[in-house]
Amino acid sequence: MAKFELRFKKSVARDLRRIPAVDVRKILKRIDGLSENPRGVGCIKLAGGDKYRIRQSNYRILYQIVDKELIIYVVKVAHRSGVYKDG
Repeated sequence: MAKFELRFKKSVARDLRRIPAVDVRKILKRIDGLSENPRGVGCIKLAGGDKYRIRQSNYRILYQIVDKELIIYVVKVAHRSGVYKDG
C-alpha cells in the first residue's frame, strides 16, 4: 500500500499549543500512523461530510482523505468536549 502525505490546516498548530506536551507527542505519533493506514482501527467516518476522526485518549483528530492524490489533511485536533463545535 502506498504511503499517504500528511498536510495540516494552519489552525492545527494553534490547536496543539493548547494541549499539554505529553499528549501532543502521543497525538503526533497517532497522526503519523495515518500515513500508513488512514482507515485503520478506530477510524470513524463522520456523518454529513467527508471527514474522519480517530481518538487519542481524551482528544479527537479530524481529517480528510484524498485517495486520488494520496493526501491526508488534518483539519482539527481538540478535546473531545469541544472538537465538533465550529467545524
